[in-house]
Amino acid sequence: MKFNTSLIILLVMLMGCNSLSQKLTNSDRIAQQNKKYSSQESVTNAPKLVVGIVVDQMRYDYLTRFYSRYGNDGFKRLVRDGFNATNNHYNFVPTYTAPGHASIYTGTTPSNHGIIGNNWYDKFIDKTIYNADDETANPVGTTSDEGKMSPARMMSSTVTDELELFTQQRAKVIGISIKDRGAILPAGHAADAAYWFRGSEEGKFITSSFYMDQLPQWVADFNDSKPAENYLKNWETLYPLESYTASGPDLNEYEGSPRGKEIPTFPYDLKGLAPKNGGYNILKSTPYGNSIIADFAIKALKNEEMGQDDVPDFLAISFSSTDYVGHQYGVNSVEIEDTYLRLDLDIARLLNALDDQVGEGNYTVFLTADHGAVNVPAYLQSQRFNAGYFDERVFVKAMDSLAAGNYGVKGLIKNVSNDQVFFDQELLKENKIDAANLQEFLAMEMRNYPGINKAFTRDAMVSGQFTTGMAALVQNGFHHQRSGDVIFVLDPGVIVYPPTGSTHGSAQSYDTHVPLLFYGYGINKGETAERTEITDIAPTISSLLHISFPNSATGNPITKVLK
Repeated sequence: MKFNTSLIILLVMLMGCNSLSQKLTNSDRIAQQNKKYSSQESVTNAPKLVVGIVVDQMRYDYLTRFYSRYGNDGFKRLVRDGFNATNNHYNFVPTYTAPGHASIYTGTTPSNHGIIGNNWYDKFIDKTIYNADDETANPVGTTSDEGKMSPARMMSSTVTDELELFTQQRAKVIGISIKDRGAILPAGHAADAAYWFRGSEEGKFITSSFYMDQLPQWVADFNDSKPAENYLKNWETLYPLESYTASGPDLNEYEGSPRGKEIPTFPYDLKGLAPKNGGYNILKSTPYGNSIIADFAIKALKNEEMGQDDVPDFLAISFSSTDYVGHQYGVNSVEIEDTYLRLDLDIARLLNALDDQVGEGNYTVFLTADHGAVNVPAYLQSQRFNAGYFDERVFVKAMDSLAAGNYGVKGLIKNVSNDQVFFDQELLKENKIDAANLQEFLAMEMRNYPGINKAFTRDAMVSGQFTTGMAALVQNGFHHQRSGDVIFVLDPGVIVYPPTGSTHGSAQSYDTHVPLLFYGYGINKGETAERTEITDIAPTISSLLHISFPNSATGNPITKVLK
């Protein structure tokens, strides 16, 4: 009996060994298959890493205006050794951050991807919503609602999504930005991570449960090092103030001051100004917001081991502080020039890190912007340009009054936002008012209103086929479900904004014309002045990676760019 028991135990052990041996064999076989996949040159004849850089509110002429002052290793390296598309434009309005980022990565316009603004009025729930809000997501790395974000409202796939699908999620995709929308929309729906900066009293990078349940240890360590604290210092010009001749005078009447500072002139004591300007949020409106993004991106490269195998990875970076600085100080300010000179150094640091981590020639970079910006209209007026300011509140009252006078019903206009007028559809039904008739009536009145250049009806956008001119830009930005009933376009140089600082959003060339640079693996050296459009970027990168275009892409690969 003792012998039999021992024999049984021995047989069970042998069976267990055979089973373990079989598991190891299966694991080895899977590893070999993965290795074989990685070594298939026909599949992965592509860069090890793609880095997409979006510079928020970068007009094209920031590349040329400050070019002589840039160093050799940042913007100049991309221009000198890469491909420069000098006539690159947005082919839709409005030119805002969220639609811009979404269009760069989806290869299509808001008419398809649905991101029609940073915020927009949802007529179905009678509420203004934010492009990345997601009540089903939980904040990670913070308890603030700033972490309740995801790309759920974006209807189209991105080039980053298509890379994840193509590689069966073997690719690593990460989005990084000061702004949540600047990280989330480029990273797409299938990303491994998206991180954005929470200022206020925290000064750290956060994410949401859409991507993960807790921050990776390297992100926690980065936050624990209190990186934002190191940048709460004096902001002084990088070079002697008198050398900033590409800008207007430091002291002028066209700039806004941070709270607690009487005049917007250098230097800026950021530590002293922080308590009255949202704590660490003040860094967003300085070049140091870009620097902390570069710091974090370089850490991500190393700790996530990006570009270290034959499956391409994708790092999407958005430098947002240029936008905050532009809004506060304007296009012609010393502050904006200094911000770009410092960004040039941060881009050089990033490129050097890519050389060290991935190897020069193994990665591809593209750089563009989500929109441009207008010169401060008050400054333009001082130079005898036609420019000015549009009082939207007065306009809404006037249109509401005209509609009530013509139809005998008050409150027919429910909402006006993003240069779109939304009707109260229930009120129209109750009073048997024909929506098409009201559209035509208000559009006609708007065309005669001071400051308005053009007006288009919903019916024209839905049934028309516009291929050129302002109407085409408006139609490309018009989403059948999400957009309004009448869309108006302001005159050139006319904005809804305070009298200091710059803004954007129009169909004018100062907002649509942005840089587009390609550099690195698979990229020709050269330049073209032929028109390219923002929706061409994703198809170009998709072609480089040999993957499917994003599912709603309407742009075309820029063939001159690719070897």
